[in-house]
Amino acid sequence: MNRPSDAWVTIQFALAGAVWGASFLFIALALEGLSPVQVATGRTLFGAITLGAIALVTRDRLPRSKAVWAHLALLSVTFAVIPYLLFSWAQQFVASGVASIFNATTPIMTALIAGLAFRIETLTREQRLGIVVGIIGVVVIIGPWQGLELGTGGIVPYLALLGATACYGFSLSYMRRFLSDTGLSAIMISFVMIGLAAVWMLVLTPIIGADPVRLTPTVIIAIVLLGALGTGLAYAWNQNVIRAWGPTRAATVTYISPPVGVLLGVLVLGETLVWNEPVGALLVILGVLLAQRRVRLPSRRRRATPAGA
Repeated sequence: MNRPSDAWVTIQFALAGAVWGASFLFIALALEGLSPVQVATGRTLFGAITLGAIALVTRDRLPRSKAVWAHLALLSVTFAVIPYLLFSWAQQFVASGVASIFNATTPIMTALIAGLAFRIETLTREQRLGIVVGIIGVVVIIGPWQGLELGTGGIVPYLALLGATACYGFSLSYMRRFLSDTGLSAIMISFVMIGLAAVWMLVLTPIIGADPVRLTPTVIIAIVLLGALGTGLAYAWNQNVIRAWGPTRAATVTYISPPVGVLLGVLVLGETLVWNEPVGALLVILGVLLAQRRVRLPSRRRRATPAGA
């Protein structure tokens, strides 16, 4: 197979970052006619259809091990069902741009959980500082000194967003711990996870999401794009970038999504930015840089002791 050109890989990298940034706009638009549960259901359904089509084209094989299926069943809940529900619910109270900024805390959550819960890596000084800086950034974005109105959800929507990124951090660490040597392609792993998530959501929706539906062209387009692009093609694009550039360089897609999400929220939805939100976002990005060890602290070197001292 011919190696894709670096220009095409770069385009896929930019597309994945832009689509993931736009996903928060799609959620906001879909919520105009669907409940949070219905948004999560549509997202997993269209994402599973898209990833399944890609898997058919690439002829990837399904997992055969029962243990792998069990791992993927768990991940379908922690990587899709729970965070998708939390993001959709929280965006009833929080601006889409703010949600995109909170999503950028995923690498910080991943470093924290990978180091403390799974013990698959030791937290460095940079990572520990990055976690602290990221937490400060989140506090600045929330702006507790301004007061939180209970009628708009108070602090709970922000906690829901952090819960969603914590789920992502857990899932990424779990995948690294239990699924790194399965021999399965990333597309097939994503398809099975999202496909199982769609099954869970289709079962749950009549029970907890049987709300009136108001389908408009905007709502339909938003939910289809959210699933097909944000939960489908963007996964494939990102995996192609990882194969070409490696996981470390590919992880810089994290820096594209927040500015795209904020810009679209301002231009399309008319959202306004308060000074503490961009300041907090910069702190979060700095925390991510430290957590991913892209910024190094000065090494601790002992000063040489003069002879005879």
